[in-house]
Amino acid sequence: MKKLAFILGIAIVLLFSSCSKNGPKIVFEENFDGTSLNENVWNYELGNGCPNKCGFGNNERQTYTKQNAQVKDGYLTITATKEGDNYYSARLTTKDKIEFQYGTVEVRAQLPTGKGMWPAIWMLGHDISEKGWPLCGEIDIMEYVGREPNTAFNTLHTQDSHGNSKNSKKTVIQDLEQGFHVYKLNWSQDKMDFFVDDELLYTFKAEERTEAIWPFDKPYFLILNLAVGGNFGGPEVDDSIFPREFVVDYVKVYQD
Repeated sequence: MKKLAFILGIAIVLLFSSCSKNGPKIVFEENFDGTSLNENVWNYELGNGCPNKCGFGNNERQTYTKQNAQVKDGYLTITATKEGDNYYSARLTTKDKIEFQYGTVEVRAQLPTGKGMWPAIWMLGHDISEKGWPLCGEIDIMEYVGREPNTAFNTLHTQDSHGNSKNSKKTVIQDLEQGFHVYKLNWSQDKMDFFVDDELLYTFKAEERTEAIWPFDKPYFLILNLAVGGNFGGPEVDDSIFPREFVVDYVKVYQD
């Protein structure tokens, strides 16, 4: 088994940071070994968001299940399926298990294509249960929607930008839908840099450091999911494409 370094809160994060003497070190690594998801690290989010936020507040069509996430041959595969009039997929988080503040997040993944697909690699502030969204902050390391081929989206949701996502960038990458790519976030006290295959796509640096503008000086947890349709995924879903797979090779977090 490949090693997993668990970070449980900011105290441990700071400990790892202080111990690094020769550049960034891996403080969390998930290579999806074995035949099942490591539930010491990952949570399954289940259902369709009802009754609190049906469609997860975005009019998404899918219901999340455990069965639509599989670990095999060193990969995590999240599969979107359609049965009758119903769509199914999976959403995994590290909430309350792996949470960290600052560092580099790197995810190697292969995207599903087709109208209606909406895979994402993203993060939420650990205090979402207390403060709610978007005051908790959201970091979208990568979003892709099948209605806009070969385009990567990087977005930061904050109280200040709620409703218009003004801290956002989309980039056309001609081979994005071909094979695996590495999606990366460099997150420091001063700014955030977003990359695909080490190409810098977007930088966000707040001039004001209020909680509404920069809620990023606290631990965050990771989320991997594949949504179907929705406000961003698009109202049109091509039912002929199912099943579709969002395949993740690894997740790594580095800190100085």
